[in-house]
Amino acid sequence: MKAMLPRIPEGSTMINDVVGVVREAGDWTYYVYLWPIYSHPEGHRNHFRLVAAMLVQAGLCRQCDLVKAFGVSRKMLNRASLQLEERGMESFFEKQRGRRGGTVLTSDRLAQVQELFNLGFSRSEVAARLQIKSDTLRKAVSDGRLTQPTRLPAASTMSDRSQSDAHAADEMGTACVRVLERCEASLGLGNGAPIRFECCLDVPMGGVLCAIPALLENRLLSNSEMLGEACGYYTVSQVLLVLAIMMLCRITTVEQLRKYAPGELGKLLGLDRVPEARCLRQKIDKLSSEGNAEKWAGELARCWLEKTEDSAGFLYVDGHVKVYGGKVELPRRFVSRQRLCLRGISFYWVNDAIGQPFFVVEKQIDGGLINVLEDEIIPRLKDDIPNQPTDQALDADPLLHRFIMVFDREGYSPAFFSRMWDEHRVACMTYQKNCSDIWPDAEFELVETITPSGEPLSMKLAERGTFIGKEQLLVKEIRKLTDRGHQTSIVTTAKTIDATQLAPHMFARWSQENFFAYAMHHFAIDELTSFGEESFSGTETVVNPEWRTLEREHRSINGKLTRVRSKFMEIDTQKRADPQHKQHEKWLQTKADLLEDIEHLQHRKQEITAQKKAVDKHVCWKDLSEKDRFAKLPPSRRALMNTISMIAYRAETAMALLLKRGDFRLSQARSLLQGLFKTSADLIPDGEILNIHLHGAATPIDNQRIIELLHQLNETKTVFPGTTQKMVFHSRAAREVEENNGSS
Repeated sequence: MKAMLPRIPEGSTMINDVVGVVREAGDWTYYVYLWPIYSHPEGHRNHFRLVAAMLVQAGLCRQCDLVKAFGVSRKMLNRASLQLEERGMESFFEKQRGRRGGTVLTSDRLAQVQELFNLGFSRSEVAARLQIKSDTLRKAVSDGRLTQPTRLPAASTMSDRSQSDAHAADEMGTACVRVLERCEASLGLGNGAPIRFECCLDVPMGGVLCAIPALLENRLLSNSEMLGEACGYYTVSQVLLVLAIMMLCRITTVEQLRKYAPGELGKLLGLDRVPEARCLRQKIDKLSSEGNAEKWAGELARCWLEKTEDSAGFLYVDGHVKVYGGKVELPRRFVSRQRLCLRGISFYWVNDAIGQPFFVVEKQIDGGLINVLEDEIIPRLKDDIPNQPTDQALDADPLLHRFIMVFDREGYSPAFFSRMWDEHRVACMTYQKNCSDIWPDAEFELVETITPSGEPLSMKLAERGTFIGKEQLLVKEIRKLTDRGHQTSIVTTAKTIDATQLAPHMFARWSQENFFAYAMHHFAIDELTSFGEESFSGTETVVNPEWRTLEREHRSINGKLTRVRSKFMEIDTQKRADPQHKQHEKWLQTKADLLEDIEHLQHRKQEITAQKKAVDKHVCWKDLSEKDRFAKLPPSRRALMNTISMIAYRAETAMALLLKRGDFRLSQARSLLQGLFKTSADLIPDGEILNIHLHGAATPIDNQRIIELLHQLNETKTVFPGTTQKMVFHSRAAREVEENNGSS
């Protein structure tokens, strides 16, 4: 390349390093470096011959360059050069002498041929169709009686694209076929990779484009400017689209992207290829820097809460531990699903009643659910939830609440319930701990209600006012009687809502557990995509290791003491307790030994209790000894990847709800969507329309459901981001479905 790179518009062809040509709006324009030198309408052969002769005569290019670029013959170029030299420029526009009139291509015949040309037929096809010599048509095009439009390129097959991508690997990289645009991006020119769809057949995972309307509806690209600029070839929107499509196609980590053809995934986004794994990691780090990802996630959460105003009345909170297996010494915490104390990071998710997430709070030093609720989640929700009762309304009605927090027994604390009500007027609802009393069956009534997802539900309920805790806090207690006679107790400080509404929302807490199970398997929310380590600031409060050691020994002694006392009480029931028994002396010795063990354990327990009182339970991180200190993982990519996972899950849920009808359950709809996202498709751009032809599903009934879904997607009239092309979805199995419906 020369020192000065010519900035030729999109669609240009470089004749050599100096001269380029571009076709725009039916005109051919020739450039030398940065300057246009000549322009003529497309299809004007004499203009082209003049320009070619002038370029050769001026020494700007060679004949072989023009032959390679335009596919013309050297003989034609020699004649044009000789004509320019001998007869001048005017000779190229002189009317050619010939026979007057035409016996074959009459005016009607010319109109007929021109119409076929406009429909896209080639010269040979028109000649065969109208029984006209091809040479006759060539002469008519040459002298201007006919105009043959340039045909659209044929759709490429997967084999064609694979071969082209492999050839590009020898130059700039695999599938890097847009060389000029990449050169401009490397020099800081342009505004990122332009999106340009090509006619492609059998593009793998083309069905994931069906999720674009749902992703945009869930604000994937909204407020993306908060993430900053992604300098280089790929823009911020393109990086976010790549990450969302990866999640929906179950490519859950950046490293897994290496297993897929980058050129094929790029075709789905109108690019030559998707970013390489290392490039994508750099983009993620760039977008996650300076807390941009957290700010973007917070804005999305506010938008989702405003959009789902009805769901904001009941909010579900639960913790989930991402287990860490690296070399960094992270703090340990109990992992309930594995029943082990492992190194990891705690995440507290806030979801709606059907499991859709709003936001997540990360805690590398975990103080428990109550502390996270009180310090971070409740204050944030008070600012973000729309249409809360005003202060005047809360003062006028002492039983009115702002919203209801639903959680499991980990958050059960009457003192905490009281603080939330007194300080924030936020109601809490959870299962009651240590519920041993039984209510009479006569108090329970069979009620018909509906779940938050809209399904009918019948159950036996009873309710009372109950005082709980040392504070004697008055709460509403609701009990559900099962068919086996078990009573499940629910307590809440929301006193103005009927039990028929509260109970279904409490039992809907399992939707959050289902979200964890599904998202762990399909969206890898338990992956820790961070490298390196950081130190804490030093002011964080942690459990004193010395106190923890004493507490562990205290619990061990309590367990031993319980077992020894049990043996001591049991020994009196043995036959050897009879003084006449022959082993009575041995029995007395055994009992004395047990009594001695009890006294020793009690004494040791008193010593440990005194030591615990003399040791602070919590200390600052900076006061820990070097061997007891632990590090933390830098937040970097986790906030961005968690947000992308939430958007992907919400988009899939929205599409599954469209498919859910009758006996077709939500889980079945999700399974159908997983297959749809991996279905191949044909991409056929046509002006302002991007046609997406999906291949058929496994069964006719699945094809029918997908066709109905595509009709609903087409009604959204979604424009692909970064273009003006409206997405129109088709199914290759539509004709088969229509025939089956007709025959039935």
